[in-house]
Amino acid sequence: MKKETERIWSSAKTILGKTLSKSVFDRWISVIDGSHCEDKTLFLSVPSGLYLNWLLDNYLPVIKSAVRSVDENINNISIIIAKGNVPDETPVSAPAQKKRAAPKKFNKSLNPSYSFDNFVVGSSNNFPHAASLAVAQSPSTVYNPLFIYGGVGLGKTHLMNAIGNFIFLHKKKTVCYISSESFLNDYISALQTRKLATFRNKYRNTDILMIDDVHFLAGKERLQEEFFHTFNSLYNNQKQIVLTSDKPPGDLAGLEKRLVSRFEWGMVTQLEQPDLETRIAILKNKAMEFKSPIPEETILFLAEHIRSNVRRLEGSLIRVSSYMSLNKSLLLTEAEIEHLLNDILEQEHSSVLDIDTIQKKVAECYNISHSDIMGKRRIKIFSFPRQVAMYLSRELTSNSFPSIGKAFNRNHATILHACKTVETKLSDNPELRTTLISIKKSLQ
Repeated sequence: MKKETERIWSSAKTILGKTLSKSVFDRWISVIDGSHCEDKTLFLSVPSGLYLNWLLDNYLPVIKSAVRSVDENINNISIIIAKGNVPDETPVSAPAQKKRAAPKKFNKSLNPSYSFDNFVVGSSNNFPHAASLAVAQSPSTVYNPLFIYGGVGLGKTHLMNAIGNFIFLHKKKTVCYISSESFLNDYISALQTRKLATFRNKYRNTDILMIDDVHFLAGKERLQEEFFHTFNSLYNNQKQIVLTSDKPPGDLAGLEKRLVSRFEWGMVTQLEQPDLETRIAILKNKAMEFKSPIPEETILFLAEHIRSNVRRLEGSLIRVSSYMSLNKSLLLTEAEIEHLLNDILEQEHSSVLDIDTIQKKVAECYNISHSDIMGKRRIKIFSFPRQVAMYLSRELTSNSFPSIGKAFNRNHATILHACKTVETKLSDNPELRTTLISIKKSLQ
């Protein structure tokens, strides 16, 4: 059975070697070993959790296609960490970079593939990119803390890793990058083992602390208290803090006001959905990385139909690229692409919600016209539905207050006031809650 596993994986690796660029293959695929087969599942082993997470997020479809082209009886691929290995204890250095010893104090999980060089800059992300680069070049002197927010898959994690990798390679400073969930788990473990002093030393003696998805702290009072003192210690000692979230600080429910205030001390910047030109540039950049000759028509189709986030966009390209390579196709028809990406396109259709659609749906619910929603008349039958549309636009999309204001031909303050008005009414108006639930269901 072991020999059969090795035969399947060896043949699949040969296919992947022809499909992917040499640098990608050498960095991510060559380290994978065939473990065993069980119940039509091929188990592959990797050295650490860093490899596991990156492969699951980026290369699982192309690996599965290569394996199934060798043996159609394999229905699933499972990637596991090799026995005896500890996940994520040290970062993997990119092949072209000099090896450096990682600080032993910290459990680093920086992804070496994320850098400023391969971050595609467009109108939706040029300021967050510039702010991140400034922090990387001069940590603790500009934008402290740096708070980056935006929806899923828009590049928050890429920018954080780019900052960490740049500092790790070019500055003599320690970097600690961790998710809020891991921060919580470390804290719980410290409480259980009575090693709070060790926990505090770990996070308060680093030069750069980067915490991903800080909104995860909401509702966890003791953890917020601990982080509050960690934040103060780092800030007072002129250490750099970088945070990411799905919403701006002021919109994070369940966080103490004193924490929100500190998050706003430095620079707060938003990553928005990439425009068409940026999406095309991202796809072309990824195709060059894989050395995959993707026709312009295919790139344009993907860019036009997948708008919600970069992760989904890149995943679609990988699937199309691997399919074309394995089937020796030079060009796919739109019907073939739609069939290949059926699940992704369905998700995209359900997830992309624009403000115009919300405005029309609210107008329909309140039996008024779309022009009434957009108009200036302040009588209640028009003004309150307008406020509801503003509130839902803020809740159901990743648009900022200024962006929503522009869509309603209002200013930022008007949108903020509308959201607070609706939130206040929701607390003691069950009829309004029912109405909003109904509108949300119809939008879905």
